[in-house]
Amino acid sequence: MDAFSEILNGVKLNGAVFFNAEFSAPWGISAPNSREHAALLAPAAERVVMFHLLTEGHAVAQLFDGRAEQLGPGDIVIFPHGHPHHIADSRSTPRPFPNYCIEEKVRAGDLSPLIAGGGGPATRFVCGYMTCDPFLSRPILSGLPALFKVNIRTDRSGHWLENSILHLVEEAASGTVGSEALLAKLSEALFVDTLRRYVAALPEQQTGWLAGSRDPIVGKSLGLLHSRVAHPWTIADLAEQVGISRSALVERFTKYLAEPPMTYLTRWRMQLAARSLEKTSRGVAEIAADVGYESEAAFNRAFKREYGQPPGRYRSGQRDIPCESA
Repeated sequence: MDAFSEILNGVKLNGAVFFNAEFSAPWGISAPNSREHAALLAPAAERVVMFHLLTEGHAVAQLFDGRAEQLGPGDIVIFPHGHPHHIADSRSTPRPFPNYCIEEKVRAGDLSPLIAGGGGPATRFVCGYMTCDPFLSRPILSGLPALFKVNIRTDRSGHWLENSILHLVEEAASGTVGSEALLAKLSEALFVDTLRRYVAALPEQQTGWLAGSRDPIVGKSLGLLHSRVAHPWTIADLAEQVGISRSALVERFTKYLAEPPMTYLTRWRMQLAARSLEKTSRGVAEIAADVGYESEAAFNRAFKREYGQPPGRYRSGQRDIPCESA
């Protein structure tokens, strides 16, 4: 399995479409940060990632600091780090925007179109969200900007996704049994498809985890390390698996990830172990074995090097720390 799929496989994405709008200019809405969204949409979620899919018309999505993206039909804009933002027909539309009673509509689970605005040119869009483990999704999300867009109308699969989502939104609004469950799965597929398109469009000179996952050698290496994290990897073993010399693998991997493969693997193992210590009551020896350490003592030393304290003390210190949603 490739690195991108391997990470997404472990993230346990859960998605939904929660808002359907038909606005005429001038119009605008403001979205709070993801912590506030989580309280309304998915109270148990640690991270909520928002997206808006424009199906007709034009709009601008803008962060509160001024960064913005112009949107046209087929564009999907994602806010991977939960930043508060505006979406409006124009940057010049006066603020604050009207309330439109959006929260009440979302709380009611009403997916019928909210029709509002000033009577000018119309824009139609649907809004959705994904929930995910902020730790397990970190390799992917940490490499993404505060907002980005892609257009899904560049091929037949994108057209199919968009049309299927719009069809199911209509069905959900009319109360058709099972439509919301299907819509949730399609929103997850839309999110993954958007990420794939974003990665495919990265410049050739781009570095980082996302760019590395696209490289045939580095991507295969990452896929192997993530899919078999407990395997007793050596650089010679990994180089043989991907079909390249040890020195060439280290050089290529370091170019993208700024560290050699075995250093990356150790860091990821310690991060997985830390997550298990935070989220489960499993014993230290069991966690150590899960991340590739036969010796609990060796695991304790490696963990202390990474986190500055042994696993038991780390676990005790994390029990009363609430998780951030963004």
